Amino acid sequence: MSQLARESKVKELLAKQKFNEKEISEMTDPQIEYYHWLYFEDSIYDYM
Repeated sequence: MSQLARESKVKELLAKQKFNEKEISEMTDPQIEYYHWLYFEDSIYDYM
């Protein structure tokens, strides 16, 4: 993941107030992508 994409996802996760900066700074790229997907991505099941 590019640094720009990581910063964008980190900013959105911080705004959601699910994690603090220390927790996010210790996360790997795949963890950040997972939590961003978990909280921000729509699923087809959301609309059923």
